[in-house]
Amino acid sequence: MAHDHGSHGHGAHAHSLDAGHMHGSTDKKRVLIATCLTAGFMVAEVLGGLITGSLALLADAGHMLADAIALGLAWYAYHLTGRPATGRLTYGFARVKTLVAYTNGIAIFVIALWIVYEAWGRLMHPAPVLGGPMLVVAVAGLLINITCFVVLHGGDRESLNMRGAILHVLGDLLGSAAAIAAALVILASGWTPIDPILSVLVALLILSTAWSLMREAAHVLLEGVPASLDRDLIARDLEAAVKGLREVHHMHVWSLDGTSNMATLHACLSEGVDPHVAVSAIKKRLAMKHGIDHATVEPEFGLCADGHHEHDHHHDHDHTHDAPRDRRHYH
Repeated sequence: MAHDHGSHGHGAHAHSLDAGHMHGSTDKKRVLIATCLTAGFMVAEVLGGLITGSLALLADAGHMLADAIALGLAWYAYHLTGRPATGRLTYGFARVKTLVAYTNGIAIFVIALWIVYEAWGRLMHPAPVLGGPMLVVAVAGLLINITCFVVLHGGDRESLNMRGAILHVLGDLLGSAAAIAAALVILASGWTPIDPILSVLVALLILSTAWSLMREAAHVLLEGVPASLDRDLIARDLEAAVKGLREVHHMHVWSLDGTSNMATLHACLSEGVDPHVAVSAIKKRLAMKHGIDHATVEPEFGLCADGHHEHDHHHDHDHTHDAPRDRRHYH
């Protein structure tokens, strides 16, 4: 039936259900490999940073610590997503991935700000840096990060969780590249302020990418309409396509996890229309045309059961005064 859905359901225009499951398991493995590589090398980089006195290396190690934790959380999110829904969590665990993506964004923010703060202190009071050993550690770090990036890049890049993981590794990659550049400058000229300056540049780059990730994850958590959909256009399309449907109102469209879309709506039907047929047609249209694979439709004749006001409008879509009261019509 049109409204059947799995926790991995991706709209009709996205992957099939099987592709969703297949992606999930390989993505989980990819993230686990990246976690182990990152955590292992982070220890080496901390030691390298302390021995050489390089902030760029310590900044990169700071990234890697957050990344090892973030990648671990991303792996755990994949692990949880496969679990069935419970009586308390009726939608299952699909949104854990989005929550982790949002938390990741915040973690990157904090680390980037710490690097800027630390770099300011270094610029005021330059410290000696051992360029040679720093270069060796930074090059090794770059190789590890490139490996992680290649492993993750083969995954599902539509997934916010996977994008969060890739973002962390990309930040690391930039960090290692900056540390290499700083080491080369120090070896060539002995000018140590390049170390904190480049670490700040990396921090600013990852701040902007973290912000966009957080914004997208927050949109899902706030149950915003997915970017690919327009609620009012969908309502008008349904009214035009479904016979006997006079009007659609109280319509909410949101995404469960960034890929699986849901909707609730009231369908105002003409007298004599079979509600079962109309509801089935609406669900079918939502699934086939708009990629909304789970819809709850309330058929109505005459007055709206929810309304203390008559619907004398053509489209009562934006009742802000109604929003808290009819926030959700769950099943």
